[in-house]
Amino acid sequence: MSARPLFSILTATLLAAGSLAPDTATACTRALYVGPDDTVITGRSMDWKEDMQTDLWVFPRGMKRSGEAGPGSPEWTSKYGSVIASSYNIASADGMNEKGLVANLLYLAESDYGDDTKNPPLSIALWAQYVLDNFATVSEAVQHLTDHPFRIVTAKLPNGSAGTLHLSISDSSGDSAIFEYVGGKLVVHHGKQYKVMTNSPTYDQQLALNTYWEQIGGLSFLPGTNRAADRYARASFLIDAVQKKLAENYISDVPGHSYANQAVGQTLSVIRAVSVPLGITTPGQPNIASTIWRVAADQKDLVYFFDSATAPNTFWVKFSDLDFSEGASPKKLPIAGGHYYSGNAASEFIEAKPFEFMGVDPSM
Repeated sequence: MSARPLFSILTATLLAAGSLAPDTATACTRALYVGPDDTVITGRSMDWKEDMQTDLWVFPRGMKRSGEAGPGSPEWTSKYGSVIASSYNIASADGMNEKGLVANLLYLAESDYGDDTKNPPLSIALWAQYVLDNFATVSEAVQHLTDHPFRIVTAKLPNGSAGTLHLSISDSSGDSAIFEYVGGKLVVHHGKQYKVMTNSPTYDQQLALNTYWEQIGGLSFLPGTNRAADRYARASFLIDAVQKKLAENYISDVPGHSYANQAVGQTLSVIRAVSVPLGITTPGQPNIASTIWRVAADQKDLVYFFDSATAPNTFWVKFSDLDFSEGASPKKLPIAGGHYYSGNAASEFIEAKPFEFMGVDPSM
């Protein structure tokens, strides 16, 4: 394809993104790193216009769930334990289960979940948790979810913003999938090539935009604004670049170093490079807000890293130090309110009553 048609796509898409997206100040970026030695790392930023009172939670196997959307909501028992980052303690915004499956919810202003009434209603607050509870691989999740076992029902979040989200998942093999509801229909992009996700516009348009920037070449020029489409282009170039560089220059003879630890560091460096510093917002522009936290999930060694924008240190949670067995108590690691940790924080979790997922009235 020549540069001229691609430029036309770029121009048209940017105009559409600017004119159709509502005035919201929310954003995120997700990037998937796949390297040698079976190393797979998924990193993401949470960009939001206020503190969403995030805590980390350990949910064991065998927890009873309901879809929290009124009569007919699906019910299930969790097959796998997980560590999740909560949103307002009413939803699972991000997390990894004990099989190395990662789920990330990101904002998408164009989301349209349709008016389906045939399938059971599921609150959007449980979308990511449903995946973490039930599946070990991306392929399993894609096969199940494309059969439409439920319909997504959403509502306004505690700050008044519409709960319009899309979902990315990845597993320990490096497989990846993106789930979006566009025009009331579920659209799935499944494959290892789908490493990056941001926000508006919809994913098919993001891919078209990124094709244009790939022809320009990241070493020549990369778009530098904090718009979602620009963050996508930068993250795509950077995650590929650091992946190749680390594979070539892995330091294997330094005590205490591992390929996975270096890969986590590189992945977080990419997420930081596309993060938005605290205090930076763009009024009137969609999907742009400050980064409030970042996470990286090591899907081989099962370690979940958390990096707050208000603290200078990154801490982590080793799954091998947690109890996911059926009958074990759910536990919380308090972060909201200025709690900070260093190193492996698995021992700092405390027993706690699980939060109640946001209920949604499907008739509203």
